[in-house]
Amino acid sequence: MRKVVYVTSISVDGYIESASGDQSWVVPDAELHRHFNAMESGFDTHLYGRRFYELMTAYWPDADNNPAAPAHEAEYARIWKSVPKVVFSKTLERADWNARLVKCDALEEVARLKSEDGKDMSIGGTALASSLAAAGLIDEYRLYVVPIVLGAGTPMLQRVRRPIHLELLATQTFASGVMLLRYRSARQTGMHSS
Repeated sequence: MRKVVYVTSISVDGYIESASGDQSWVVPDAELHRHFNAMESGFDTHLYGRRFYELMTAYWPDADNNPAAPAHEAEYARIWKSVPKVVFSKTLERADWNARLVKCDALEEVARLKSEDGKDMSIGGTALASSLAAAGLIDEYRLYVVPIVLGAGTPMLQRVRRPIHLELLATQTFASGVMLLRYRSARQTGMHSS
């Protein structure tokens, strides 16, 4: 069975976006970007909510054609365009860039996709991730903790109303001070009931 992996950058105090909407603090340096590029080989599907899809399509479709873009960004743009995307939105009329628009229930569709053969799937977008986490559909969390305290903003998961027990799989520290905390849902190991 394929895994659903939530990959996100968060502040030390657990926010993915500042109160003003500024996300400049999550822009990765070259080392972290190369790490993200390498990680992409483990995914064959990206699961996006509308807002995250629009954020990604605002930059990545043409980044590899920008002569000023660093090589690691151009490489990511090529990888990003090649990976199929499933965009969950009731308001979008269409989705481009190797994307399929889904207007039906995201939980049912993700459960169906998990039962298919293939590589793991990554999630982009806090609203979608919150719904999937609350339903117990996220298998792994890869949290990139950025050394900043925001004080307020958008929490990593907004719709979770009960504890989700996690088991630490690995940690990794980058030169920028970013730390990867990689967890799997404890229900995968039978440690806790969810």
